[in-house]
Amino acid sequence: MVRVACWMLFACLCFSMMNGIVRHLGGVIEPIVVVFFRCLFGLVAMAPFLLRAGFSSLRTEKPMLHVVRGLVAVVAMSCWFYGITLMPLAEAVALSFTTPLFSSIAAVILLGEVMRRRRWTATVVGFIGTLIVLRPGLSEFTTGSFLILTAALLMAVNQVMVKYLTGKDHPNAIVFWLVFLVLPLSFAPAAAFWQTPIGVEWVWLISLGMIATLGHQLMVRSFAIADATAVVPFEFMRLPFVALIGFLAFGEKPDLWTWVGAAVIVSSSVYITHRESQQGHIVSSAKSANIEP
Repeated sequence: MVRVACWMLFACLCFSMMNGIVRHLGGVIEPIVVVFFRCLFGLVAMAPFLLRAGFSSLRTEKPMLHVVRGLVAVVAMSCWFYGITLMPLAEAVALSFTTPLFSSIAAVILLGEVMRRRRWTATVVGFIGTLIVLRPGLSEFTTGSFLILTAALLMAVNQVMVKYLTGKDHPNAIVFWLVFLVLPLSFAPAAAFWQTPIGVEWVWLISLGMIATLGHQLMVRSFAIADATAVVPFEFMRLPFVALIGFLAFGEKPDLWTWVGAAVIVSSSVYITHRESQQGHIVSSAKSANIEP
């Protein structure tokens, strides 16, 4: 359990550093171009893992569904990368904790899963936490908030598609085809806003891809050796890490309601994860095969 905790803490630190780099680059490079380079250098960093896994496991029965997943992932990443340039980092991360809530609802709609009273209650409580963060009527619902919530919703749809694919394709195929398809799918929109990086920007972009891939690998390893209910609570550590980065690098100070709302959202998400694990749903596969923004 100590090893799982260390891996997840480092994964959360990696994802927080990734968000900090994206915020920094957002002031000089169009976010969609940053998305492309994150995918490019992320794929380079993943190459050794993909080669070691072998190619026989990459067959798929649902090629078009993988293409749809790639499109959803590109839009989700674009919304996320644009969103965190428009709002405080800690607030964005707090809102991103709504992904498991959206995932539960999407599973009902897309997979016909049955959600009973306790999971519905936990989902409603989670969205109350979202309202605490957003405080409608007391603060403006910004474009940044809309983009972050859209990214969370699309990541949830991505996870539901993974649940469907896990019964048909090998996990290696689920991970590989997403990574492989996201790169060309992100290039087309990036080309319309193309900016060739200069100087130290290359260092930031390469670091972005490497750090994101490292965080993803650490998260996957955590879910591989421990139950999802033991791993998911550690994801809350993304908030203090990113709050510290936001304060040191950008002078941002998250208010009390961001922390309160995030705690409510995370608590409901942990409960939903616990219920899914009890009922035999493949939470860990959905997590490990999902690309973090």
